[in-house]
Amino acid sequence: MKNFFAEFKKFITRGNVLDMSVGVIVGGAFTAIVNGLSNFVLKPVINWLLALVLGKGSLSEVYTFLGEPAYKLAEDGVTQVVDLANSFYIDWGAFINAIINFLLIAIVLFSIVRIINKMKESGAEAKKDRAEEKEAVKKYRGQGISKKEAVARYRADLKRAEEEKAAAEKAAADAAAAAEAAKEKEMDVLKDIRELLRAQAGKAE
Repeated sequence: MKNFFAEFKKFITRGNVLDMSVGVIVGGAFTAIVNGLSNFVLKPVINWLLALVLGKGSLSEVYTFLGEPAYKLAEDGVTQVVDLANSFYIDWGAFINAIINFLLIAIVLFSIVRIINKMKESGAEAKKDRAEEKEAVKKYRGQGISKKEAVARYRADLKRAEEEKAAAEKAAADAAAAAEAAKEKEMDVLKDIRELLRAQAGKAE
């Protein structure tokens, strides 16, 4: 029994189990938020649209009955109302509500995953930059200079490389723009020649 509780304690205190527990709790709270947004924000808007299009006032009233619906007496004992418990029908309202909840959850999860991926990419790039800086500083230190001077030299080299890259990109963009301008000028010349040939042909006729 002692070993059982020891193993259980070891299992329950694992990081992945704790993360899973936190995920379940947060997921439950998030589900309540999604349901609240669906029921109290989006449903009224959809109900209003349905009232305009279908003449229905609520998602709970959007049914397609399979065959004749069953009826029962209302509380006043005179009016007949549809007995949903004994009728076969398609509940479009529940279906639409499920779609809304799915889309909300999918959008939020996509946003969360997107943010996490960006954070991971940024962290990976920062880690790579630190590793490159450490390697460069080590190389410069081997030349007999201080760590501060090595860091300054590495950052100066990095800045110079970025400036050279920016200059090369600008030169490439300028060359592409010049080539495009030359192409447009050539097309204009060809158009002028074509118009001149047409004018001469018209005079010849």
